[in-house]
Amino acid sequence: MESVQAIKQRFGIIGNTPALNRAIEKAIQVAPTDISVLVTGESGVGKESIPKIIHQLSHRKHNKYIAVNCGAIPEGTIDSELFGHEKGAFTGATQARHGYFEVADGGTIFLDEVGELPLTTQVRLLRVLENGEFIKVGSSKVQKTNVRIVAATNVNMFEAIEKEKFREDLYYRLSTIDIHLPPLRERRDDIHLLFRKFASDFALKYKMPTVKLTDNAIQLLLKHRWSGNIRQLRNIAEQLSVLEQNRTITSETLRSYLPATVGTNLPAVIKTSKSESDFSSEREILYKVLFDMKSDLNDLKKLTMELMKTGNVKDVEKDHEGLIQKIYGDSDDDNNEFEEAITETEVLSIPEHVTSNDELVETQDKYHFAEEIEEEETLSLHDKELELIKKSLERHNGKRKLAAAELGISERTLYRKIKQYDL
Repeated sequence: MESVQAIKQRFGIIGNTPALNRAIEKAIQVAPTDISVLVTGESGVGKESIPKIIHQLSHRKHNKYIAVNCGAIPEGTIDSELFGHEKGAFTGATQARHGYFEVADGGTIFLDEVGELPLTTQVRLLRVLENGEFIKVGSSKVQKTNVRIVAATNVNMFEAIEKEKFREDLYYRLSTIDIHLPPLRERRDDIHLLFRKFASDFALKYKMPTVKLTDNAIQLLLKHRWSGNIRQLRNIAEQLSVLEQNRTITSETLRSYLPATVGTNLPAVIKTSKSESDFSSEREILYKVLFDMKSDLNDLKKLTMELMKTGNVKDVEKDHEGLIQKIYGDSDDDNNEFEEAITETEVLSIPEHVTSNDELVETQDKYHFAEEIEEEETLSLHDKELELIKKSLERHNGKRKLAAAELGISERTLYRKIKQYDL
């Protein structure tokens, strides 16, 4: 078994932080087995190195290694990409296609950003993990595959499970072994080493002297939060190597390349966007208000029709005291509002032969009051849904994926609504 230091040299991994060494040790230990592995960590910490180590140290190293970015494949085609499809399975399927699980039989598949998988695809993946079986899109034939799955995600999986965006049973299948890579801000001693490595690489690439940091610049480099982790540090080193003529970088020069909003390791105040659950609660409250308004209008209509039949305000007030209190309140002042409203309104007399509400509505040419109530009563949920979709799309600059997440519906459903309402 190779040592941690030998693996670092072989795969170009820089750093000596205990958490990093522990992650590499776990990768070395689990590599000879066929256990599924989940690599977790923030974006830019180098999660793609772990599955390469696992594959190269396993008995599968002479077979295929395929890396799949699950977040970059559209929802409508990801099943075809992973599991393949038969000719004619859908529009544009002019010939049969082998999926990654069929091509990588006997090898390793790295599923990056596995937290972005649609729920329907998660069900298919669970079946592969359980018994190695899958079915091509448009086929009824069960196929077998012998694939080692290593997945990675920067998503908080427990939050995703709680929001029902990720299956709990699939999570525990994938995370038989969980390897966590620490963020760069927790690898303080490695930051300058990484910068020097990147600066040396870019000097060789662009055929120019290597940039060096002053002591103050090094301190500034170590204090920065590095929210983009190793990827961000690499970008800064490349910018300095290309743009700066003076190859000695001072703290003032370095500061001009760092984002002004997050400059230290102090706790950052993060403005969180409105969560999906908050939006759903507001939507439920809005629907409840609309239904309550409709109920009140129906009650008011009932009182008005009763009054128009009897013509006696006192009798109606006595017979429907509870209903009047519901609409106008419980206080004496509020109860007087009913009498004042009736007094200020011209009460239309109804012909004696009218004995039912249906007959009352039939006299609309002469009495328009019922028609007005019906019009007010039409509080269309269609219009409210359309308004919510428009506002959400405007808020996210037309990005359907973000709008769908905020509305609590799938991107496919949102697309159908957009076509339906001709937005």
